[in-house]
Amino acid sequence: MSTRMLLLLSVLWAAAATAAPNQYGVLHEERSLYTRILVHQDDDLLCLKFTLVRSDSNQSCKDLSQPKRMVFAYAQMSMAALLFNPTPKRILIVGLGGGTLPMALRELVPTATIETVEIDPAVVRVATDFFDYRSDEKNLIVTEDARVYGKRAKIRGLRYDLIILDAFNGDYIPEHLMTMEYLQEMRELLTPDGTLVANTFSTSNLYHHESNSYRQVFGDFINYRRKDTGNRVVLIPQAQRDGDARTRLTKEQLMARAQELDTDLRPYGVPIIRIAREVAAASRARPDWNLRKRPLSDQYSPANLLRKP
Repeated sequence: MSTRMLLLLSVLWAAAATAAPNQYGVLHEERSLYTRILVHQDDDLLCLKFTLVRSDSNQSCKDLSQPKRMVFAYAQMSMAALLFNPTPKRILIVGLGGGTLPMALRELVPTATIETVEIDPAVVRVATDFFDYRSDEKNLIVTEDARVYGKRAKIRGLRYDLIILDAFNGDYIPEHLMTMEYLQEMRELLTPDGTLVANTFSTSNLYHHESNSYRQVFGDFINYRRKDTGNRVVLIPQAQRDGDARTRLTKEQLMARAQELDTDLRPYGVPIIRIAREVAAASRARPDWNLRKRPLSDQYSPANLLRKP
């Protein structure tokens, strides 16, 4: 074989070796109206990505060897809401992803009505085809913009015991779902003892602006952060925030509720006792953000602040 042919084969082999890891495990790829959707599998981990800018960001993952296990820390942290109300009657989830949260809550709180709002019908299809998401009479899916849905829900007089904000488009949270106006709409949908949970990033340059937006609308809130994840969970239990001292849960009461929830949450990999301890500590913490940063509004929600320094 000639030297030229050997050189050509070496180049082709090197190119193939470089490309192979990017292609390995890809089960599905499509461009929807809103984003690029990628489903890939690595051993027992099946993951969903929305890859517009941050191609390294998984939106949802499922452990095929332990299908119930919540892979992401933020999903586990979101279960802290059950410490304040273990049996919500009506739940609203904004953003479907692979369907981890609605499917878990369908089993954990079987009497609850769950409404998940997802703007992209392609995401609903992928969650159904690849991640075993299933809707039924108690686990409803609504394909609509969450802002529109919230306004219509208010007109219909709907109120929720638990609202989970978990909408991401591949870059970050859609701008119109971060503003004070939107948060006010969500607050008006909460029952008096309802809890709002929001999954956001603690590493975003919008951290200070977002935090002040929540503070402007809800007052003090529980800023639940952990060192093992770049996500943070905003927890707003209305009764804990608005009620008098007699209705607020103490650390001992939170720990007692965690003990009651522990058995049910164990199959999902949720360390609820640890979470209760951390939430109790976070509830006493002072704001760690710049209180002078401008809150986000429908008139001020600059996407360029998303970029990390």
